[in-house]
Amino acid sequence: MADVDAVRLGSIVRALRIKKRWRQSDLADAAKVQRSAVGKLERGRLRELRVDGVVRIVEALGGRLDFLLRWQGGDLDRLINARHSALHESVARWLLTCPGWEIAPEVSFSMGGERGVIDILAWHAATRTLLVIELKTEIVDVNDLMGGVDRKRRLAVRIARDRGWSARSVSAWVIVADGTTNRRRVAAHATTLRAALPSDGRAIAGWVREPISAMACLSFWSDAQMASTNRELATVKRVRLPRARRGLSVGGQPCLPASSSTASVQYTRRSR
Repeated sequence: MADVDAVRLGSIVRALRIKKRWRQSDLADAAKVQRSAVGKLERGRLRELRVDGVVRIVEALGGRLDFLLRWQGGDLDRLINARHSALHESVARWLLTCPGWEIAPEVSFSMGGERGVIDILAWHAATRTLLVIELKTEIVDVNDLMGGVDRKRRLAVRIARDRGWSARSVSAWVIVADGTTNRRRVAAHATTLRAALPSDGRAIAGWVREPISAMACLSFWSDAQMASTNRELATVKRVRLPRARRGLSVGGQPCLPASSSTASVQYTRRSR
């Protein structure tokens, strides 16, 4: 954060504290931080503080801290979009290798004041099954994610009807780019996510081959799969040594029989 932004943040914190008629020690107690941390923040010495402490101070005042990362102008947006595009392309190519499926990418809708875009809307004519696929390169807000998936799934039958697809059932699949941070965030909200998306990678491969009932799933998609689709991602992903026992995604051949070596997806990383 630029120094001028740090100074402004400090001024805002001080103004809010005074408005509440709090001393620095009162704010420190409410935020469960040292009083010196409050003083440093109000003086704009942001670099000397822990991020979680700053967040607690702001929240204790009833505020919310939003972070904005700037990097080389518009190149950051290009980098993020490239990652999402590679995930989209990889999943779409994979699904088209599974017999009976056809896809419609980036399906926009506007119905009754509800608007949005379905990343991939897939159709299995033999069973009249719709599959709403939500792609996430990063997990930011779980509540927002679940609300979006629920809305798209609820409207999917009407959306598909415009394409001549008369659905008998609608399923949802949230695909998250694999990574330490995303796995940690999914694990932190495991109860909520399991309730809404009870299936994982162990079930999705078999279901895609024979989608005889509705399904709701969350699984991870590896960087290796995306990189095989778009080699430019090699500069984006983290360099890590292989871990033989680490839980992975549905893998490069999701339509293989259940007895294949395809690793299953867990909501939390396997224990060592």
